[in-house]
Amino acid sequence: MTAAAERCGISPTMVGNYVRLLEERLGTSLLRRTTRRQSLTAFGSIYFAKCQKILSMLDETERMAAAAQSLPAGTLRITAPVTYGTQSITPCIAAYLNEHPAVDVDLVLTERSVDLTHEKFDIAIRLGVPEPSSLICRRLSDYTMTLCASPAYLSQREELLSPHQLAMHDALAFSYTPASPWHWARREWRFEGPQGNVSVEMQRKGLFNNTQAMRRAALSGMGIAMLPSDLVREDIREGKLSALLPDYTLPSRPIYLLYHKERYSAPTLRSFIQFLIQSLSNPHAG
Repeated sequence: MTAAAERCGISPTMVGNYVRLLEERLGTSLLRRTTRRQSLTAFGSIYFAKCQKILSMLDETERMAAAAQSLPAGTLRITAPVTYGTQSITPCIAAYLNEHPAVDVDLVLTERSVDLTHEKFDIAIRLGVPEPSSLICRRLSDYTMTLCASPAYLSQREELLSPHQLAMHDALAFSYTPASPWHWARREWRFEGPQGNVSVEMQRKGLFNNTQAMRRAALSGMGIAMLPSDLVREDIREGKLSALLPDYTLPSRPIYLLYHKERYSAPTLRSFIQFLIQSLSNPHAG
């Protein structure tokens, strides 16, 4: 009784009272009491063994519950820009799901800035610095562009050594909306090079509202295009497109990951965010 009292933080008298109340509820004696010692009755031994088994099952159930809470499972709703989502986010999702088969993903690719709360998204990927909000913003990397053209197109033109020569080339441009901070790219290309910033007005051959369509036009030899680096990396590696003006840097945009702070404790969201940051973060990004 004394040892039980110390373990439970109560008095030996209170332990005895609890035992007697339990015996009254069961309608039988659990302890055989004498003036010198106490021992379990036959039923007391059976009851004690059953209680040990019940407590063991309860401990196991609690361990299972803790494990379930720590393992990613369920649905993640993610939104991302079309091209970056296709080229960079989708491969990351596939790799993550391969490690966590209990998770499934609802991916929505759109250029629209969705409302995570009202539209019930867990994560948003945004190009450019997000507007101030209560969301947590984590910078992943930079969204870079590559100036490129097909070897067939370039074989018919003089070697391109300076951005100023672009004024004599057929340009393929993306039709950014008037509200876009990149609206200038519909009519001119901007570079940063050895002599500083350079701006060149294009001789536009085509205007596209889809980067895949513009990529196909470049592959077919229609002209020179400024395309997302992720989109044309394989084409350049395979020699289908050639990267131009390597000494000049095109403008880039930061890529941000947005999510609700209070939801980060959920194992599925937390593990996916950590996976995405590890896969896509640029260690040199601020």
